[in-house]
Amino acid sequence: MVEFPKEILHRLKTCGVVAGFSVDKVEQAVPLAKALLDGGINAIELMLRTPAAMAAVIEICAEVPEMLVGVGTILSPASVREVKAAGADFGVAPGMNPRVVRAAQDISLPFAPGIATPSDLEAAIEQGCRFVKFFPAEAMGGVHYLRSLAAPYKHLGIEYFPLGGINAENMSMYLREPNVPTVGGSWIVKQGLVDNEDWAGISARAAAVMSKLQEEQRR
Repeated sequence: MVEFPKEILHRLKTCGVVAGFSVDKVEQAVPLAKALLDGGINAIELMLRTPAAMAAVIEICAEVPEMLVGVGTILSPASVREVKAAGADFGVAPGMNPRVVRAAQDISLPFAPGIATPSDLEAAIEQGCRFVKFFPAEAMGGVHYLRSLAAPYKHLGIEYFPLGGINAENMSMYLREPNVPTVGGSWIVKQGLVDNEDWAGISARAAAVMSKLQEEQRR
């Protein structure tokens, strides 16, 4: 079994939400990360979907050490090595590719492969994974589907990181599940705000999300 570091899981659980985004310009990366921090979000998933992505990871890791930096859309062993060299804290993939998982394990990059079915989950378990991305969460059936999916494997202590269709209205339903330490989503960082470099607007959205989470925790 390959343990996802307890320190990282603790930080993910403490924050409760991971802000997912991509950037078209490297120079947007640091102010965007700082804007999220100002709003109370200290965990991100920067997706490898643009030519600027890897350089953006390097910039954030170097300039915003308070941020827990996750990198998403890791699709190849080569990308795993680049992400590790960039200084990221953990990696995430949309699917379950054994070659990618093994590459991450070989260089000790904490990694969460994507799963959507029992077969996906068993493939991840076979590779020693105990922290997995549940994607696309809402399209697959949401919390009710996750409960059914997770039930046969409860004794293995699997924890799930739901993404895909998560928003301010449904995030708390997932976080009430004992095997869900955190959720992720791209609704916090609106692309229009990034394009306009409206960092105050992003901070405000992040603060609203954290306020809602804290309100739920008090209930």
